[in-house]
Amino acid sequence: MTITTTPLPFSAQQQQWFERACAHISTARMKRLNMDLTDIHSPTGAERAASLHMVEHMLKMGISANYQELNPLSGNAVGRIKGSGGGPALLLYAPIDTHLEADPAHDLPWAGPELRADMLPRAQERGDTVIGLGASNPKGMIATLTEAVNCIVEAGIPLKGDVLLAFAGGGMPVVVPGRHYAGLSSGVTHMLLNGVTADYGIIMKPWDEVYYEHPGMCWFKVTVKGTMGYAGIPRGTPGFRSSVVPAATVILELEQWLIDYTARHTSEQIAPEGWISALRSGWPERPAFPSAATELYLDMRTNPGQTSGAVQAEFDTAMRAILARHPGIDAEWEMTAAVPGSRTDPGSWIVQSALRAWQEGHGGKPYPGAPHMSGQTDAAAIAKLGLPLVRIGYPWIGDKDMPAEFSEGLGGMGVSHIPDLTGACRAVIYSIIDTCTRSRAETGLASAG
Repeated sequence: MTITTTPLPFSAQQQQWFERACAHISTARMKRLNMDLTDIHSPTGAERAASLHMVEHMLKMGISANYQELNPLSGNAVGRIKGSGGGPALLLYAPIDTHLEADPAHDLPWAGPELRADMLPRAQERGDTVIGLGASNPKGMIATLTEAVNCIVEAGIPLKGDVLLAFAGGGMPVVVPGRHYAGLSSGVTHMLLNGVTADYGIIMKPWDEVYYEHPGMCWFKVTVKGTMGYAGIPRGTPGFRSSVVPAATVILELEQWLIDYTARHTSEQIAPEGWISALRSGWPERPAFPSAATELYLDMRTNPGQTSGAVQAEFDTAMRAILARHPGIDAEWEMTAAVPGSRTDPGSWIVQSALRAWQEGHGGKPYPGAPHMSGQTDAAAIAKLGLPLVRIGYPWIGDKDMPAEFSEGLGGMGVSHIPDLTGACRAVIYSIIDTCTRSRAETGLASAG
């Protein structure tokens, strides 16, 4: 969908500030921070060391910074440039946790036959590319936002509004019971409910696009029931019902339903996918005894117009229809987690600023509209808590730059091509100057007086 962009050219002074700040962009500095962060293991719920590193780094940049502790294992890093007053406050945000444990006992074989170099928290430098767990997402995002602020500081740009640079733990769409049930935006929710706020926000993620719709998600557990049996029992023996074989029927039925679900709920920018992500049944060390229960786990993404209750009702209807078509199957289901989607008005100042920044970086051509996606991020929670937010990013590493051994599967989101970060860095600098060198009234906000 094409978004209308409101033209608002920089003044001669703003253009001068922009060019001066962009002249300070250092790919070497971005690479160094990208590598340093990749070397610091920060799985969800254990981000303390990475966040403390960023606090120290921001202090060395010459801005105020503090560590916001969630618990002994985890916390957030928040930095701030104070403006002269009267301007909007702008939050620049990325999560800081990674989705893998980087422990073969935990991750294999589910992440693949081995932990590749892009799945391990050890940075490798290959020319302009950094390899390692989270080197692109989230460590490359953090390096990009930090570099943009560094350039503003070094160029001495006079800001009216504050710029906040913030990184939170618990951002991955996971739940880690052993670490205070971290995940599902636990860190950024704590951040925003405990004194960190702004008028507008930018979240950095992969893809060189502008998103104002932010997907939510609902998790479901389906339990297909049978009886515990014995491998020596002939099929058809009264009193023995497999749970595994009927679960296969449920899987195939749900797979088709999920395809239709995406088509029904596609919105302006979101095509909400759904996947059966995990199965569990019986004892691997006791295959002689088929299990009385087989569990299926699903992640269903949602658009901003869907409520968790509506998704629950729709899933209930789908499961009842499946059981009606297969009366021999006994199953129950429940929702286990829900993060609602959210939306920022595309006419909002921060969305329009991001669009102008995109145009500046692409030779002035109109933004053609973002492809549909359903990648869930902390953006859903941030905008749901009332902060107008836009998602921008950098190009996903292309075939020409991706080492062949990392081209299959999601991997560790761990291939960061540093030159690709510079365009996003310029876009962030643009929106900082576009927003924070103006008065609140110029951006549509009420006066602070």
